[in-house]
Amino acid sequence: MAGHSKFKNIMHRKGAQDAKRAKKFTRLIKELAVAARGGTDPESNPRLRTALAACRAANMPKDNIERVLKKAAGGEGDNYDEIRYEGYGPGGVALIVEALTDNRNRTASEVRATFSKNGGNLGETGSVSFMFDRVGQIIYPAEVADADTMFEAALEAGADNAESDENGHEILTATDDFNTVRESLENQFGSPEEAGLAWKAQNTTPVNEDQAQTLLKLLGALDELDDVQSVASNFDIDDDIMAKLAG
Repeated sequence: MAGHSKFKNIMHRKGAQDAKRAKKFTRLIKELAVAARGGTDPESNPRLRTALAACRAANMPKDNIERVLKKAAGGEGDNYDEIRYEGYGPGGVALIVEALTDNRNRTASEVRATFSKNGGNLGETGSVSFMFDRVGQIIYPAEVADADTMFEAALEAGADNAESDENGHEILTATDDFNTVRESLENQFGSPEEAGLAWKAQNTTPVNEDQAQTLLKLLGALDELDDVQSVASNFDIDDDIMAKLAG
């Protein structure tokens, strides 16, 4: 999330969700249930393959996974609607919020209230997504390989790009190539820290200390909402400001 760590900066969810394992599992199970509606065979269902990989990366017990798949196979799976909200936060930062819900009105009301209470404005669908690319994103911790090794392995596997810094390695792929690249890298480096489809900002928006403080409250409040699956943003917070706010 620091200013120079592009992938931690843009996808503000890892720290909060990792600290709340149960919430992370709930989100993964929801995604698994939605993915399984397209069929319970991962070989013919790329979205299910992606969801299963995310469950494995989070060390989810097999029993939890099999329960969801069994329900889906019997036509008893939970029915969630996928909704995407777009808007602006403090400092004109763009935000994309993805949700899975069984009550659209409740979720819309909660998301709108969270934006307005924390210096943001909810916009129309499409109001900010043109500033992002939909990509496959795979993240490994720094210690699994050096930057050159990871870069070469990623490109050989068919990735579009790989960037590394002291926080780790971020590999980006076209959405259609995501599962192939992930499987290739898993064979070499083991399970990634995170893997899934993500919104990648084309450019970042710098924010000052006051804006950053309010923005982080907004991101935290959105992350607390039960129906929210992920939040993507294009903010850029300077390392010094981040260290000060974290302290």
